[in-house]
Amino acid sequence: MRVKFTKMHGCGNDYVYVNCMDKVLDNPCEVSRYVSDRHFGIGSDGLILICPSDVADFKMVMYNADGSEGKMCGNGVRCIAKYVYENGLAVKDEITIETRSGIKKLDLTVEDGKVCLVKVDMGAPVLKPSDIPVTADEGMESFIDQPLIVEGTEFKVTCVSMGNPHAVVFVDYTDNFEINRYGTGFEEHMLFPDRINTEFVQVINRNEINMRVWERGSGETLACGTGTCAAVVACVLNGRTDDEVTVHLLGGDLFIKYDRENNTVWMTGPAETVFEGEIDIDLD
Repeated sequence: MRVKFTKMHGCGNDYVYVNCMDKVLDNPCEVSRYVSDRHFGIGSDGLILICPSDVADFKMVMYNADGSEGKMCGNGVRCIAKYVYENGLAVKDEITIETRSGIKKLDLTVEDGKVCLVKVDMGAPVLKPSDIPVTADEGMESFIDQPLIVEGTEFKVTCVSMGNPHAVVFVDYTDNFEINRYGTGFEEHMLFPDRINTEFVQVINRNEINMRVWERGSGETLACGTGTCAAVVACVLNGRTDDEVTVHLLGGDLFIKYDRENNTVWMTGPAETVFEGEIDIDLD
C-alpha cells in the first residue's frame, strides 16, 4: 500500500498526516504503528487523518504511536488548520474541526499566505472524576490535590479532562525529573481505567510554567496541547497561577487562557510543516 503523507508538528508534538477527504485509509491502527516507528518508519507520535465531516468543515481522526485511537490532540488540530488552509481545502481564516471530543473552533493567523499561529477554543474542562474517568470515592465532584502513590513516591494529583484524561502533578523542577521512571506508573495506575496522560509541572511565576508530558500510548512527547490546557486549569484551581499562562514545553511555548467566566479554555500556538512524501507500507 502506497500512502502520500505530510509530516507536521506543533511544538515538537509530531504526527504523520494523511489527506482522506476523498479516500479511506485501510487499517489505520496498524498504519499508525508502522509510520510512527522512528527507526523503521517515518517517525512520529502517531497518525492523524484529515477527513470530511457532516457537522463541521473537517474531521480529525487520530491514532497514538501504539495504534490506539485518541479523542483529541490540541497540537494536531492546529496542524490540520495549517494543512487545509495552505493546501486550498479551506479559504477562510475561521474553521471548525470535528473531533471525538466535540467540534473545535479555530482562528488562523495568516502571514504571506502561510498560517503562523492558530487559536483554538478547547471547550470546558471536565472535573467530575467519573467523566474523566478516575476511579474515586462515590460522590466526589472533583479530584483536586489528591494524594497518589506511584513507584513508592507520593504525589499530589489534580485530574482534568480536555477531551483526553490528564493527571497534573506539581514538581520542584522539570529538568531533572525522572519521567521515564514515573510516566508508565501513572499511565497504567488502577485509578485510571482508560489510562491517562500525565503532566509534570514546575511553576515559575503567576504567568509562566515549565511542563513535561507523558502521553498514554506514546511515552514522553515534546508537547501536548490538551495537556497544557489541563495543566493551566489545575494551576488555577490550586491557586498557583493566574488564568493566562505561557507554558514552556520541551518543543516550544503555548499560550493558554482559562476563561472561568465562560468556562472555556483557549490555546494559541504554532504549527509547522516538516516535509511531504510517499511511503510503501507493508503490514504483512
